[in-house]
Amino acid sequence: MQRIVIKVGSHVLTCKEGVNKERMGRLVEFIATLAKLNKEVILVTSGAVASGFTKLQIDKSHISNRQALAGIGQPFLMMMYQEKFARFNMLCSQVLLTASDFDSRKRTSHAKNAIEALLKHGVVPIINENDVTATEELVFGDNDRLSAHVAYHFDADILVVLSDIAGYYDKDPNKFKDAVMYKTHSFLSQDVLNAECSANNEFATGGIVTKLQSAQFLMQNKKEMYLASGFDLSDVKSFLIQGVQKGGTLFTASPNE
Repeated sequence: MQRIVIKVGSHVLTCKEGVNKERMGRLVEFIATLAKLNKEVILVTSGAVASGFTKLQIDKSHISNRQALAGIGQPFLMMMYQEKFARFNMLCSQVLLTASDFDSRKRTSHAKNAIEALLKHGVVPIINENDVTATEELVFGDNDRLSAHVAYHFDADILVVLSDIAGYYDKDPNKFKDAVMYKTHSFLSQDVLNAECSANNEFATGGIVTKLQSAQFLMQNKKEMYLASGFDLSDVKSFLIQGVQKGGTLFTASPNE
């Protein structure tokens, strides 16, 4: 049975009004389709801060305020997921993790045991960073690196990152009309990996750099990452359901490495 980690970013899940329920609904429907095809799915989600902001409009530039908004928003975010999964007679479960959980073999083992139990019973684990007590991804990463560690430590076959970035290009497609998207990619230079991070959404914190860092981590550990649009799910559906890559970028280690 194939095990897939799907990571959905803030820019995909949110809009000016907070959480984009329509996009969330399409995502949940897609996960339900994968489940019917006997695929195990672990979802890593952003969106807690945006969800909290719909309830309390405070300055998001202060990290303490973002932590507060995450604390307010996480229950509402989960409630929305629960309602949408219930339409497909599916259960989902909240799992809050931090980077430090993966620094401890004991905590990693406990978390993995819980994930295995949930998947065994057909429950979709929904993972987010515990932003109230840990701020690394809240400040820098938008759960990109968290999702890479989830894929590695929880024995996933692939990490799928659904983003406002439809794939990895040879140059910035926002600046160059002749930019070409890579279909597959296996080498990332240190200059690329150490570039300055940027994000395109007021609730997002990552951008392409943290996604490339995640891809590098997984390739070094002989796992794959697929980057595709989270606005239009046609590419990821084709890739995961039909096994045909029409778009997006697959990061996979070179056979010689």
